[in-house]
Amino acid sequence: MTTPDEVSPPLLLGWREWIGLPELGLTLIKAKIDTGARTSTLHAFYVDHFRRRGQRHVRFGIHPLQRRTDVVVHGEARIIDQRRVSDSGGHREDRFVIQTRLLLAGRDWPIEITLTNRETMLFRMLLGRTALAGLAQVDPAHSYLTGRVRRAWEAYGVARVAEG
Repeated sequence: MTTPDEVSPPLLLGWREWIGLPELGLTLIKAKIDTGARTSTLHAFYVDHFRRRGQRHVRFGIHPLQRRTDVVVHGEARIIDQRRVSDSGGHREDRFVIQTRLLLAGRDWPIEITLTNRETMLFRMLLGRTALAGLAQVDPAHSYLTGRVRRAWEAYGVARVAEG
């Protein structure tokens, strides 16, 4: 694991970037870098919690590509917390919190993520300020400063558009 530390210069990010969450099976997902959000949030169109060996876990489904409900990744993780979170509209919701590795610009480190349904939102992932604290700077005038991805659907082994 190539964890950012005090020796590494901070990453320079645009307001949106392509990231990976490899422990969740998400090779690529477009994230909005949201310094106004404390916590990172991942779209999950279903969330089921259960116990395994006395520990609380969650199983969930993700549509990692915008406008592509035919592409589904199922994730599973241990629940590390449950928090009441306010969204940008001021609505409060109890959400499960998991920890997973974030892969960004060839570096990776653990972050906390809440799970909620973001089906109507443009971005499937919000990367909040806690995940980036001391590790990155954001230039809101630019996008994809860590690299563009032109054909993200290829990462999931699907055709460019849904066949039908």
